[in-house]
Amino acid sequence: MTKKTINNDALLANIIAGIEEVKGSDIEILDLREIDSAVCDYFVICNGNSNTQVNAIVSSIQKVVSKELKDKPWHVEGSGNAEWVLMDYVHIVVHVFQKQIREYYNIESLWGDAKITTIANKY
Repeated sequence: MTKKTINNDALLANIIAGIEEVKGSDIEILDLREIDSAVCDYFVICNGNSNTQVNAIVSSIQKVVSKELKDKPWHVEGSGNAEWVLMDYVHIVVHVFQKQIREYYNIESLWGDAKITTIANKY
């Protein structure tokens, strides 16, 4: 299966499921499709409470997406210190932060024109 055949909605749903499986919090989806300078269609942003949880979220996303969609990220960076891990699925980029790092960079404000959808925590 190539990147072009994967439905963004299915990928988003599986990314969210992976985050929720290990209790990632403050999940937001930024729809960037109407922004000319955007590098992808969506950002998914969430928090973990520690570097251990950040890495667990990343692993969970990879596991769920691989199992359900037979896909893997094109690139992952930041796993070493696990303060901010970026997962690039080409059309969807996932940002997994520790809370204080997310607050510091505040990337949501950099993409203020994006439509933001907040996913309520299930726990």
